[in-house]
Amino acid sequence: MHPQGVYIDILHIIKNRRSIRNFTDRKISDETIDALIEAIRWAPSAGNLQSRKFYFVFDNDLKRMLAKAAWNQDFIAKAQLAVVGCINLQIARKYGDRGIELYGIQDVSASIMNMVLVAQDLGLGTVWVGAFDESAVVKIMNLPDYLRPVALIPIGYPAKMPKPTPRISKNEAVVFIR
Repeated sequence: MHPQGVYIDILHIIKNRRSIRNFTDRKISDETIDALIEAIRWAPSAGNLQSRKFYFVFDNDLKRMLAKAAWNQDFIAKAQLAVVGCINLQIARKYGDRGIELYGIQDVSASIMNMVLVAQDLGLGTVWVGAFDESAVVKIMNLPDYLRPVALIPIGYPAKMPKPTPRISKNEAVVFIR
């Protein structure tokens, strides 16, 4: 495919992604789950350390507990899948404080962005949830002390597609320095 065609396809996916908080009960296929995992695995990472760990939660009881830990954002429990994205502090520590406070979070974030874009392309809806009680999620997931949860991502087939939200102008988003 022509490079311009690839750009247009990817930009189309980016522009059509929405934060979905209403899901159907349609199951997600194993092939689709594999595609989401590959998107996570192939994200860029600082120094190629890949200081990230993801939990794919299908268990309804755990999803309900995660929703409660996210200050009762009940849509998390209604999604077919809730993904818990964690920074691996043991690995990120290689770059000292900056690795822990920035690079590892960037690693997780890059993986999440890859995953939500692949999900969008496969007809799934997602929403990036950062509002949650971190210590409660650690306890619910029984995480080792070297994993820090930084995001919850409910995933499922959208019950409805919201309209796009306004974006800032190009001039507000970017400063050109020539």
